[in-house]
Amino acid sequence: MEKTKDLTSSSEAGSIKKRSQVKEVWRRFCRNKQAMVGMCMLLLLIFAAIFADIIAPYDPVEQDIINRLKPPSSAHWFGTDELGRDIFSRILYGSRISLTVGLIAVGLSSIVGCALGAIAGYYGGVLDNIIMRCTDVLMAIPSILLNISIVAALGTGLQNVMIAIGISSVPAYCRIMRASLLSLKEQEFVDASRAAGASDVHIIIHHILPNSLAPLIVQATLKIGGAILSCASMSFIGLGIVPPTPEWGAMLSTGRDFLRDAPHLTAFPGMAIMFAVFAMNLMGDGLRDALDPKLKN
Repeated sequence: MEKTKDLTSSSEAGSIKKRSQVKEVWRRFCRNKQAMVGMCMLLLLIFAAIFADIIAPYDPVEQDIINRLKPPSSAHWFGTDELGRDIFSRILYGSRISLTVGLIAVGLSSIVGCALGAIAGYYGGVLDNIIMRCTDVLMAIPSILLNISIVAALGTGLQNVMIAIGISSVPAYCRIMRASLLSLKEQEFVDASRAAGASDVHIIIHHILPNSLAPLIVQATLKIGGAILSCASMSFIGLGIVPPTPEWGAMLSTGRDFLRDAPHLTAFPGMAIMFAVFAMNLMGDGLRDALDPKLKN
């Protein structure tokens, strides 16, 4: 009975400690004004993506040739494009694609990269050499060239763009996870868990991964902005989202032909890309400062 009480009290103490750590991280994050600005910008972008059907005044693919290349006005806040489509509505709907690509591509790359990094760091030896040499090869290729090669092989489309961006981001997570494994796998709590008969998967998931989340969260936050920018770049060169689907990079690509006569065709999509990437960079910097134990004071 006493042992059961001791185990219960220790588990309760551990949960209280975790909650206090989360509160401390949140407090430090809230004290960072730039991080709060980034979070507000991100929430605004998410709100626009979720409620685009309600906020958008026009159908994003509906053409009105009579009102083509109209400048910003009360009827069309951001003007119209070369086919008379409302740019404001297309930017709202384009935020859905950008956020989807960013979240899914980063999620895919983080899962695959963390799994490979955990295997390489925990077991070492031949597996470590094979995995790390493969990541070295991927890192030696510029990400934009790697994305172009993958999309050219698989074909254009939203799914293939997400796969390409996810593959090019795998090495970063693999290296971070491997470095964390190398520094944590020899710790006493890992040896105690191993002596208690825990499996390797249990040790990695329940003991090592929670202690490696801080750098992974920061990396993922920053990579979302990079994924949005990569998606826009792929669409800009014609290898991304297929028209007439509204996407910021594709809007920039079509608007460059009318840069002198109608600069708003490129100005507003470019500002949307800058807004999203800037918000994620501010969030990433704020999370890095909040999760860094050296900055507690």
